[in-house]
This record gives sequence, C-alpha cells and structure tokens, in this order.
Amino acid sequence: MTGSSKGSSASATVMRAALLRGFGAPLEVAEVTVEAPRAGEVLVAVAASGVCGSDLKAIDGKSPVVSHLPCVLGHESAGVVEQVGPGVTAVKPGDHVIVAMNGPCGRCRNCARGNAHLCSGRSRMSAIMGLMGDGTTRLSAGDETVRPYIGIGSFAEKVVVGEAMCVKVAKDVPLDLLALTACGVVTGVGAVLNTARVEPGSSVLVVGAGGVGLNVIQGAVLAGATTIIAADIAPAKLELAERFGATHTVLSDDLPKQVGDIVRGGADYAFDVTGIAEVLAKAFAATQPGGTTVMVGSPAAGKNLEIPPGLLFGSRRLMGTQGGDATPARDLPLLVDLYRRGRLDLEGLVSERVPLDAVNDAVAHVRSGAVARSVIVFD
Repeated sequence: MTGSSKGSSASATVMRAALLRGFGAPLEVAEVTVEAPRAGEVLVAVAASGVCGSDLKAIDGKSPVVSHLPCVLGHESAGVVEQVGPGVTAVKPGDHVIVAMNGPCGRCRNCARGNAHLCSGRSRMSAIMGLMGDGTTRLSAGDETVRPYIGIGSFAEKVVVGEAMCVKVAKDVPLDLLALTACGVVTGVGAVLNTARVEPGSSVLVVGAGGVGLNVIQGAVLAGATTIIAADIAPAKLELAERFGATHTVLSDDLPKQVGDIVRGGADYAFDVTGIAEVLAKAFAATQPGGTTVMVGSPAAGKNLEIPPGLLFGSRRLMGTQGGDATPARDLPLLVDLYRRGRLDLEGLVSERVPLDAVNDAVAHVRSGAVARSVIVFD
C-alpha cells in the first residue's frame, strides 16, 4: 500500500507546502492536508528549511528516490514538536528539534555494527522513497497522494517523521541556523571527521566552495589541517572560502599542477563536492601517493569515473560518503555544541532568508551559485 490513509477531519490539518508536480517545472505553493502522527511518529512545525543541491536534482528529475509526483521537497530543517504519536518517548510537544536526514532503526546489521548511516531497516528504506514505515504517506492534496522528499518534505509548514529522525536540542540556538546542521553542515564536517578522519597537520584540497564545501573547510579546520586549499570556478566563492578557513585558493583549471605548486607531491586529502565525474578524477590526481579522495557530491546517474590505473599503484584511495557518515543522535548535538563554543560558523552560511512564497527565487539563487545557502523561514 503506497497511498495516503486518510483519517477523520479531527486528525488532519491543512497547511501550505511547495509541491513539485512536474520535473523541470517551478514548485507550486499549495494547500496540503497532513495527518496526525501515528505510533512512533512526530509532527513537527517547521521553523526553517535550507535549499540544498539535492533538492535541485529532484526538481530536474535526476534524483533516483523521486519516483512519485506530486512531491514536497526539502530535507534540511529544524522546528518545534507539535504532536507525538503513541509510544514516542524521545521528544514531547514544545521541544526544539533538528530533523535528521536519516533515522536509524538501531536493529539492522549495519546499525548493530555501528554504521547507523548505512541503516537498512524498513523504516529507513521506506523514508528514502518518501513513505512512512507502514508504506503510506501522511500527505495529500485533494484526491492526490503526496510524498515527502526522503521522508521529510520540509518545504512545508509541518512534517511528520519517525521518532528517530528528531534530535532534541536546546532552545537557545536559532532554529534557522540549526536547520543547516541537518544536511550541509553534517555532510561537510562529517566527511572530514567521520569518513576521511583527517589527521592534524595534514594538507586538504576542497573542490567546490558552495554550502557543503564551506563545511568541508570548517571540518578541516576542526581536524587541525594546516594547509587547506579551496578550488572553485567562481572568485566570489573563493573569497568566502578564505573566511571559513581556507589557507590557499585556486580557480579550478589544472588541479594536479595547481595543488602541486602549493604542496609538493599533492594533497594528503581531497574532497570533491561538485558531483562532476571529470572534476572528481582531477581531485584524485591532485593527491600524493597514499592520499585519500572523498566523493562528497554525487555524479549524475549513468556517469562513469575514469582514473588512470597507474595512480592506484601509489596506494591512493577513493571513498564515498553518505551524509557525512553521521549518526544523528551523536553528531548533530556535537555540531550544535561546536557552534555555541564559537568553533563552527553557521550564521556565515546563510546568504538569504525568504518566505515559502519565494521558494522558486531561492531555488534559482542556489542554482546560479550566487549563495552559500538560501533558507526558507516560517512564522
């Protein structure tokens, strides 16, 4: 069963949300009915939602997890718990929460091994496809069933998510800043600290200085890297990269040569955030023997990566990462603590705050590369 299972009018409310009705089309702000949370579920009033590159892929029809339209996009969010379903104990109405991109089941083989980011539990797999654990959705628009993007759909006034996706946080940090930790910050910082495990004194190359790339740079600073090279095709982004801790900047051209001119032999670590296969190959070639390259941005489906085999003889490694390989209950509170101690810049990531009605403008700004993050805010 993949449709909405509508309850009585007393158990459902009408809200405004941005619907994707056709790939490549503008989002439509419309009224959507949201059901009350069921067992193990939480209804969150969204305070803010960042606009991420993954949302753009969904709009363009390039996301493998968006197979049903209409869909409510958005996944980088935070808000206030409004209602909880039976059996929920981790949060209560009034709590401030970050809505995590994944809610590990805690019982599958990967969770048991400590790899919560690779959870293969039923609830997690259902959420990826925009469904609740019981195979239904809590959203509808008239007679149409509506799915929330990766089980969240935060370009909306409210979301219903599984309890494990709600990470309770203190109320003294603005929710529009906390929203950013749910995706861009945890992905970038986590790629450095969890995936690559960069050592103090290392040299790091970051290709792509957008919202996620800036957080890779912040992660490199936290890890104690002493040489942090930011590469991009936009000079304005490189200026921003310096503010976040880059020690060197280069306009992307011949990365192996450019990096070699700064660090003899190449970087210890490279992070490609562009999602362009050809750029990832250049980043890999810009590492020294024994170096590690992490693919943070995902290339489009059907793209192949071509790497000269000779480079592998130098014991170079290529790794992927999924959401910074983060465990939400562990890593999101850590990021909040780092912000409160002045070691993580969240405010500097916000280029603009816009209302839901301006969602298409925000999408256009992110697509153009003119902003680090556009944040949709709700009253």
